[in-house]
Amino acid sequence: MTVDPGTEGLSGTIIHDELVPARAPWLHHVAKGQTLRIVDVEGNQAVDFLLYSAADDVERYSAQDTVSAQGNLFLRKGSVLRSNEGRPMATITGTSVDYHDTIGGACSCESNTLRYGHHTKAQHACVDNFLEANLTEGRGKRDMVPNINFFMNVPVEADGSLGIVDGISAPGLTVDLRAEMDIIVVVSNCPQINNPCNAFNPTPVRMIVSV
Repeated sequence: MTVDPGTEGLSGTIIHDELVPARAPWLHHVAKGQTLRIVDVEGNQAVDFLLYSAADDVERYSAQDTVSAQGNLFLRKGSVLRSNEGRPMATITGTSVDYHDTIGGACSCESNTLRYGHHTKAQHACVDNFLEANLTEGRGKRDMVPNINFFMNVPVEADGSLGIVDGISAPGLTVDLRAEMDIIVVVSNCPQINNPCNAFNPTPVRMIVSV
């Protein structure tokens, strides 16, 4: 019998299993108590991530509340993702990567131009992916907030500056999140090709929901 490494150790019944292509957006509703597993299929892929309350999407993930409550910039096993009302939205119940980024933000056409030159203006970006996914449920640019970057390595240097360096993930590594309320998960499978966060080569990720 062949063992699927992507689902190994994942308890419960799998109710959704989808491969998100490189550079693509993804949106899915996850009910309270369900587990979402993100699989970095080929390694070194950054996964930009937002959460909204399914009951009222005015309540959404808050980087400020999350960082303040845990007293740490980085997300690890046991970290609780909190909303702008301070309520738990999801908990990281397992991760095969030491930590995940909360402050690197999402790439945009504008930031690409500033960082990498005007020739990058037309390149697809995470902000575009978030907008494309959110528009299907009536949300727009004003509903996008600072996001999580799963598998992305953004160290804080001694002078307080941020670095975007080679990722710390590898093929098949995972992060598991348990929904603490009914949530809407919005993902940009990052299309960035100008810095090492994706090894300059965006690749697919796998999204698995179990109950």
